[in-house]
Amino acid sequence: MRNRLAAIVMALILLVYLVLVVQRAVLLIASGQPVGIAMGVALILLPFVAAWAIGRELLFGARTEKLVKLMAAEGTLPVDDLPHRASGRPLRDAADAEFPQYKAEVEAAPESWRAWFRLGLAYDASGDRRRARAALRQAIGLYRAEERAAR
Repeated sequence: MRNRLAAIVMALILLVYLVLVVQRAVLLIASGQPVGIAMGVALILLPFVAAWAIGRELLFGARTEKLVKLMAAEGTLPVDDLPHRASGRPLRDAADAEFPQYKAEVEAAPESWRAWFRLGLAYDASGDRRRARAALRQAIGLYRAEERAAR
């Protein structure tokens, strides 16, 4: 819940920033000078790219949160019994030792969104955020496909 609130606050701050940037862009375009016009156009386009990226991240967060809730209700989330650092992150050696179990689970059932989700959590615990996000995106895609097939 705290992370969601922080994301919403950051999105609102971004919105204020975007309004101020667009205002400045309009002034630059109105200057009539070629450099000012080019900078104004760039200032108008960049906030849209930023808003798209923020929206994509918020959607990713909402979808992963939904899958966490589903798995928690089913009792299929892995138990977090790894030793942790003072920061709260799992010790990498312990996480790496459990990783093959989750990788084998995906290899045995590559169509299972639950297996991919657990693999994503295992990647995250091992410190590989890029692969964690890719595995979680795979889980989301498989879940959505399963949801569409059920309709």
